[in-house]
Amino acid sequence: MKPPKQLNFPSSHGDICYFEWGRAGEGPSVLLLHATGFHARCWDKVVEAFPDGTHVIAVDQLGHGRSAKPAISDWGMIAGATAELLVSLGMKFSVGAGHSMGGNCLVQVAARLPDLFERLVLIDPVIMDRAAYQNPADFTATYEMVSKRRNNWAGPDEMIERFKDRHPYKLWDQAVLRDYCEYGLLPDGEGGFILACPPATEASVYASSATIDPWPMIDGITQPVTILRAPQIKQDGIFDFASSPTPPGLMDGFAHGSEHYLPDLTHFMPMQNPKRIAELIIES
Repeated sequence: MKPPKQLNFPSSHGDICYFEWGRAGEGPSVLLLHATGFHARCWDKVVEAFPDGTHVIAVDQLGHGRSAKPAISDWGMIAGATAELLVSLGMKFSVGAGHSMGGNCLVQVAARLPDLFERLVLIDPVIMDRAAYQNPADFTATYEMVSKRRNNWAGPDEMIERFKDRHPYKLWDQAVLRDYCEYGLLPDGEGGFILACPPATEASVYASSATIDPWPMIDGITQPVTILRAPQIKQDGIFDFASSPTPPGLMDGFAHGSEHYLPDLTHFMPMQNPKRIAELIIES
């Protein structure tokens, strides 16, 4: 598959960057929405595993990649900017797939634009139990941890060298790790690089994760929905980003929900086994 076209759209929340492989109308169209702290090009190896002729739109969601980076006060901002982009494109999708935060935002978009997708694939989505939105947890510790991420780098090679033997990055396909680092940095204007998702912005996404309750939207989604779910890792007092945030009974909330439980993978399943995830997106 040829390299994608990089395009931009002026949403009401700021410019949104997106990437397009192929052409609409020449094959099935797939929308891909990434996780918190990631970017659209993390999907490259998934896209490479799609059948020839697949048309793909992958979005740098608000706050990430090469899109505008305001502080995120609620996930409705992120989903709203993506929905505006999709309305401007004027196309329908055979499947919409969203990973982690992207799964939550995909539900919001599908609720706003009910005729946009034939079906949805939610890849270990950050959709908590109903009660969690009535009594939101305190995300202060996570905010402080994420906001202290290292922001300045000499380049992608330094970033890869630092991460390749660390959990959870050591579990990833190394080609995906390179894409994550290669496209996850932007020039700092002084000969170095900074993260394309600034630590403070990423922290604000985590801090606002319970501000939009997706359950009333879930109740109204009528398309087939497939959930790809990883194990929930049990640790004493240690937060593991590789643990699934998805409640086991989530599929029952959808009118036509089903689930693939993938016990050999983690929350970062598109990074671990992009070919398998590509197959599940297309075939589910």
